Amino acid sequence: MRKIIALVAVLLITTSIFNTVYAQSTTVSFSGDKTTWRGFDRYDFLMDTLSLEITPFKAVEGEGFGINAEVKGKVRCLVVVPKTAAVGNPWSWRGFYWDHEPQSEVELLKKGFFIGYINCDAGRQWDAWYAFLTKEHGFSKKPAFGGMSRGAINAYAWSVNHPDQVSCIYADNAAIMPESLAKIAELARYDVPLLSICGSEDFLYEKNTLPIENIYLQMGGRMTILVKEGTAHHPHSLQNPTPIVDWVVTNVASASKPSPLPGFIDDSFTKSYYYNPQNSYLYLKEENTWMTARGPGYTPYYEQYKVKSKSRYGVSSMVIIVPNKPAPGKPWVFRSDRMDRNALVDQALLAKGYHIVITPITTQSGAVMEQWNEIYKMLTDHGFSKKPVLEGSGVNAGECIAWTMENPEKVSAIYAVNPVMRSLMTKKNLFEGLIPIGKAGVPLLIVSGSQDPWFKEHTMVIDQQYKKLGGKLKLIVKEGQGHFITADPEVIVKGIVRTEPTRP
Repeated sequence: MRKIIALVAVLLITTSIFNTVYAQSTTVSFSGDKTTWRGFDRYDFLMDTLSLEITPFKAVEGEGFGINAEVKGKVRCLVVVPKTAAVGNPWSWRGFYWDHEPQSEVELLKKGFFIGYINCDAGRQWDAWYAFLTKEHGFSKKPAFGGMSRGAINAYAWSVNHPDQVSCIYADNAAIMPESLAKIAELARYDVPLLSICGSEDFLYEKNTLPIENIYLQMGGRMTILVKEGTAHHPHSLQNPTPIVDWVVTNVASASKPSPLPGFIDDSFTKSYYYNPQNSYLYLKEENTWMTARGPGYTPYYEQYKVKSKSRYGVSSMVIIVPNKPAPGKPWVFRSDRMDRNALVDQALLAKGYHIVITPITTQSGAVMEQWNEIYKMLTDHGFSKKPVLEGSGVNAGECIAWTMENPEKVSAIYAVNPVMRSLMTKKNLFEGLIPIGKAGVPLLIVSGSQDPWFKEHTMVIDQQYKKLGGKLKLIVKEGQGHFITADPEVIVKGIVRTEPTRP
């Protein structure tokens, strides 16, 4: 709960900054007759379906806030104008179903956003509408999209073909076409965050939203999901749209002014994100139901940088996960394992300001000593601690032992899970390698399952030999567990932090 409160506070601060910095008058004029939409000026247009010419149009009496009348050979379009436009002219582009559950658009107008709409499916008319608003009227070149059901089809269809022209997408009980789903990774690659609001009983949730989430997680994109318990396809949106509006405002601000890259990152890296897709359960007062929430905004997330791989086989490359607030002295974990989304120990270390550096696996050889040496030099040359924590499980723990036995003065501690004393990095005997590690006073922190098949011949032998050498070793045995175990991150992190050299 504390994490959620802290994250909500960050959103509120970001929104406040947006209001302070962006809420300045910017003149955008439209010709033609204006009407009123929910207290704001509305301008209507007609677009010729063939020539794509856009001309002013007066809304038909009796339409109210909606669009009911069509004109043959034309497409209805409209713009709603805020009282005071925010700097940069941010705007939200509704994908379809104009004026249905409009509460988030109303609140965005109050924050200086324009609202744009074109009453057709995505295609060349959408391209013309985008050009009309951005080139002729100075709207931001990266609109925020909002799409409900079929509207999400349009938002995704246009965005996957123009990923560099999108700030974020809010999709509500979303549908998506197969051809758009096949390109959804492009949005992650261009760092387009997604927000999906769904009913737990929505017929589109399982076949549309969850596949998008799966791809986004694989690609390292940012996707936040809010699932309303016991709700079907209708009603869309939230009665209190604050979570939607704050999310849009935050991500539009980020898209307009991206954060600077860390000093150790260059063109050889690609950026993505790492976070645990754990669920939170939050109460929706207005709907009188509970909502499952997961993704950025409801769990901590971190920038992740991966070295570009030239291999056609997708060889594993070095990955650096950056804490949101690096600790003094830039402590880091030199991790031999691949890292899944449930790495609770590493997530706890990220929260404490540690960088997580995941070593590459080469095409043929596995772990290579020279590569690890190069990574160590590159990071320490950029001010990282000269004594990282090494981490590995199974045979990856063996690789940590192999590197440390050659570089004992460069390691603050080794954290090993069910260690297996084998290595592709060296042909030397790893048990004998414990001698220089013990002489250098490197602490070992080992967590093993009592039923692990390597427990007696590896973990217990390490324990006995290292203690004979006078080395510092803490062994945590998980009774009844095997090779795949559940560790207590709080205990592990306390043990690792205690081994850190004194920080300046």
